[in-house]
Amino acid sequence: MKKFNLIIKNLLFLTFGAFVAAFALEMFLVPNNIIDGGIVGISIMCSAKLGIPLGYFTFFLNLPFIFLALKRFGAMFVFYTFWSVSVLSCAVTIFENINKNVEDPMLACVFGGVLLGVGVGLILRNNGSLDGTEIIAIRLTGKLSFSVGEIIMFFNIFIFTAAGFVFSWSKCMYSMLTYFIAYKVIDIVLEGLNESKSLIIVSDYAEDIGHAIIEQMNTSVTYIDAVGGYSGTPKKLVYCIISRLEIVKMKELIKSIDPTAFLAIENVHDVEGVRVKKKHKLG
Repeated sequence: MKKFNLIIKNLLFLTFGAFVAAFALEMFLVPNNIIDGGIVGISIMCSAKLGIPLGYFTFFLNLPFIFLALKRFGAMFVFYTFWSVSVLSCAVTIFENINKNVEDPMLACVFGGVLLGVGVGLILRNNGSLDGTEIIAIRLTGKLSFSVGEIIMFFNIFIFTAAGFVFSWSKCMYSMLTYFIAYKVIDIVLEGLNESKSLIIVSDYAEDIGHAIIEQMNTSVTYIDAVGGYSGTPKKLVYCIISRLEIVKMKELIKSIDPTAFLAIENVHDVEGVRVKKKHKLG
């Protein structure tokens, strides 16, 4: 029953995400000849040149790549992706007949990119996809000496260049800006606005810093045994995770105890588990 409820929840979010993406395409991007990357971008150009509704291209051009993913990603991913692409294809057909009033390409670029990023982000967050180029890139990366990102970038360079010939070079540049905006919004949807930071603190006063963090920041810490590379002396590292809003206060606290302490700060995109409160240690 729990698994069934999860599937229903995913399908609802996939449907909503596909409608948001379709709205962005038909209300902002397509009327202004601005494309997205990947299969959707190719579909927009084919639809514009051949006069065939966009929904047909988004569905049939993605279809081979969806089934190509079966062996690598499993049946549920293929099902969710097929559902998302099908809903997108139907939704763009629905929105196709609504009047479009946004004629400023910059406004279309910004708002279309944001909404497209929200829609695609919701779909990715719920284990689906709208773009076959990512699937084929993952399949090719094992055979070629390029990463997934590099292969996708190559595809998109070709697609955006083609947009320059099909529409105009200004539309090509608007399309690249739209892609960049959508890419950043997708990150926000996937990771959330409340991004966390992980800190590794190297200091001769590790335990003093650890106790201060627990008491004053109400944040648990983990002590990691280490050895100095140059000195060969034993050291303790302090590891903890805080919100990005606490970074300044954390730095001030550490420097007040040890002005020479070394800090390494990294972004953390996902944190799970129970947060341990005061006077307890992680690990």
